Amino acid sequence: MPLFFVRLALLLGAALGAGAPHAQGATPTQGVSKDEIVLGTIQDLSGPVASFGKQIRAGLQLRIEEINEQGGIHGRKVRLVVEDSGYDPKKAVLAAQKLVNQERIFAMVGHIGTAQNMAAMPVQFSKSVMNFYPMTAAREMYEPFHRLKFAFVTPYYEQVRVATEALVKEKGARKVCTLYQDDEYGLEVMRGGEDGLKKLGMAYAEKTSYKRGATDFSSQVARLKAAGCDFVVLGTIIRETIGAIGEARKSDFNPTFLGSGASYTDLIHKLGGKPMDGFYAGMVVQHPYLDDASPAIRFWANKYKTRFNEDPGVFSAYGYAIADAFAVVAGKAGPQLSVDRFVQVMDSLVLPPDMFGNPEMRFGPSQRLGSNLTRVAQIQEGRWRVVKDYGK
Repeated sequence: MPLFFVRLALLLGAALGAGAPHAQGATPTQGVSKDEIVLGTIQDLSGPVASFGKQIRAGLQLRIEEINEQGGIHGRKVRLVVEDSGYDPKKAVLAAQKLVNQERIFAMVGHIGTAQNMAAMPVQFSKSVMNFYPMTAAREMYEPFHRLKFAFVTPYYEQVRVATEALVKEKGARKVCTLYQDDEYGLEVMRGGEDGLKKLGMAYAEKTSYKRGATDFSSQVARLKAAGCDFVVLGTIIRETIGAIGEARKSDFNPTFLGSGASYTDLIHKLGGKPMDGFYAGMVVQHPYLDDASPAIRFWANKYKTRFNEDPGVFSAYGYAIADAFAVVAGKAGPQLSVDRFVQVMDSLVLPPDMFGNPEMRFGPSQRLGSNLTRVAQIQEGRWRVVKDYGK
């Protein structure tokens, strides 16, 4: 039976088996009433990664609408409250205060951004509000340990470490170099490639960086070309990836380029065009094209487009998967939902792989990252294709 229908049966069974939401005299749980579970999310809807934030919001909304149409979770409908941070940590704090203290949410789900999550988590944890499946691959989402942290995105470091080791060996690369953003994100990518090379007894032949917001990469590309680099690890995001590779192609410099999941988006080939062909990226969730070979993804992608009048992206799939995972765990937690019961389920439940390619998620009393697995995709003829799967 397909995973979607297994989860549907689980949720329907939970709803039919619902008992009294709260025993008499029990202390009410914030965000949980007789008829409703209130979730909050903070997205960038007006800033530099608003395209991602809007996709996450839509993915969350689509799955929550389905859950509610199916009777909710133990008879409770799910209500999602969305706040815009503009990708600003200070605004994220204000948004978290509103969601936690005024909307009284049960959990924060899919909050985008590393600095934004770091700023908001103290506000949440002071009121026992979980940080469930944040949309960032930073290790701070599960380290240091906190019982209310639950991360599921394979860290950028691990994505690049694994992909670098595999591709450098496959390509027979001799001079591996790196171009990275001069901040913690870029350094994580650079370090991942560095440690992947160590396993091969190699080191970077050249390193060069750029300041966040840079648009001209001619000097960095010239430096890499002069060093004879045949493989370049890119600690770049969207605009910088397109700019750096585009500059390289113009100067007839064509090494193998590898990026992280931060550059795994259809915007790379949509905005960058033909020069982006051949670019590799570490990734987890598969890009959901409308004509995807998988019937389940194709059905979902067309449903998404019908609902929102736009094609889904990777972050749409992430949003949908986050809401789905929450619903499965909340259903298993039983009719008397509380933070403690939810955490207990998370510490023992194994969530199976989903249709988008998320691997099995497994948490525990001392483990707050669901999976450390990664795979690799490449842009071929203007679309992303998975070229190396988990463990291969």
